[in-house]
Amino acid sequence: MSDTMVERTAPVAQAETKTIFEKGAPGRRAFVAPELDVPEVDRATLLPAAYRRSEPARLPEISEPEIVRHYVNLSKRNFDLDSGFYPLGSCTMKHNPRLHERVAGLAGHARLHPLQHPKRAQGALELMWNLERALSEVSGLPHVSLQPSAGSHGELAGVLLSKAYHEDRGETRTKVLTPDTAHGTNPATVTMAGMEVVKVGTNADGGVDLDDLRAKADTDVACLMLTNPNTLGVFDANIAEIAEIVHGVGATLYYDGANLNAIMGITRPGDMGFDIVHFNLHKSFTQPHGGGGPGSGPIAVSERMEPYLMTPRITRDDAGAFDLSFDHPKSIGRLRGFQGNYGTFVRSYAYIRSLGAEGLKDASETAVLNANYLLARLGEVAEHLPLAYGRICMHEFVLSGAPMRRELGLKTLDLAKRLLDFGFHPPTVYFPLLVDEALLIEPTETETKETLDAFADAIKQILAEAAEDPEIARNAPYTTPVRRLDEAGAAKRPVIRQPLG
Repeated sequence: MSDTMVERTAPVAQAETKTIFEKGAPGRRAFVAPELDVPEVDRATLLPAAYRRSEPARLPEISEPEIVRHYVNLSKRNFDLDSGFYPLGSCTMKHNPRLHERVAGLAGHARLHPLQHPKRAQGALELMWNLERALSEVSGLPHVSLQPSAGSHGELAGVLLSKAYHEDRGETRTKVLTPDTAHGTNPATVTMAGMEVVKVGTNADGGVDLDDLRAKADTDVACLMLTNPNTLGVFDANIAEIAEIVHGVGATLYYDGANLNAIMGITRPGDMGFDIVHFNLHKSFTQPHGGGGPGSGPIAVSERMEPYLMTPRITRDDAGAFDLSFDHPKSIGRLRGFQGNYGTFVRSYAYIRSLGAEGLKDASETAVLNANYLLARLGEVAEHLPLAYGRICMHEFVLSGAPMRRELGLKTLDLAKRLLDFGFHPPTVYFPLLVDEALLIEPTETETKETLDAFADAIKQILAEAAEDPEIARNAPYTTPVRRLDEAGAAKRPVIRQPLG
């Protein structure tokens, strides 16, 4: 990387970006429909008046080349995993093999209609059935539903399953325990399910504070939501005792699968005592998940939770034929239309079959190795960025930028913004909340040693320049299409509607 790339310079001049509505001219078209070759039908007979437009939709009038250029130029202004290192902690942004894209693009997968009758979708149902069996093996739990659309959706399914389980036993439980290191979706999910969030503290080793857990675990608790390893990158060695405490008061134990990439083939949540697990197929199993989706958050459950699992469920008869079953009277019902994000299933199944059991284990072992190697390299700047908890980590780790802020006048946000000038996407910042000036880094297993070295060297260089002139990082980035934004102002005064006229 040349020195000129990271010098403090004025941003490269960029042409003003116009919206697609501001381009084009009246009458321009990218496509003109052919003359109607079937009898015309009165639109009034197709839709009630309340659902028919009174005037044409206000769409941009623009040619096909201009449409293509507009969106290609916008895409070039985005950072993506194909362009560079993306160490976004807790998000497992690893490479998505192109082979899986080819498989998902096969006509039999890509053109399968979601309302296709099961008798004419046997191949798809077989793939989903086999994916369920594979996820069951990875999790150590016997029953799987692929229905949830994302990790947070899987969380909601898990909390609703716990609620149904207790209600079926004649119990009304209103509380869900979540560690103070929990992903932000955990408390949001609990609230959405109409239950009360109760925070559990963290001990000096980065695991669950057992005394606090015992004090808060009572017969009002429906569930404990936990991930292991947790968001600090620490594997909780007390997991068996945690499960005993939770089950001892009749509650269920829920595994947030966001960090599953650390343990595949090594240990299983079901063996730790968990009753419910959600998977992020778009994290551990290489479905691309930038730009908001599509994701997929299947859940696996124990025998006692199975009666409440969502419908429809995939079944196979003695002759090997697959079908969809709705006959489950205690089920919480359907949580989404159709059967889930099928293209995600294809990619994830291809990933599992291409790697096999040993390959999944190797992926997790390499993810942990990469994280510990990068942690060791960043130990060279530990005086400014010390490890928040523990000595080693699992697949990710959290550094504290408090000494950096105190001694160099640099906030974690400044470091993150300056990393953009070195060609790296910043790690997660200011999360988890219990770490002052937190920097959460997850390198994943798909990055090379050379990439990790370059990232560590970039952080060293930023800290070295900050010792001479902290204003460089404070005003970064310099090489991006736009400079540092007023994020607080954008959140308070968002512009979400295109002005017309």
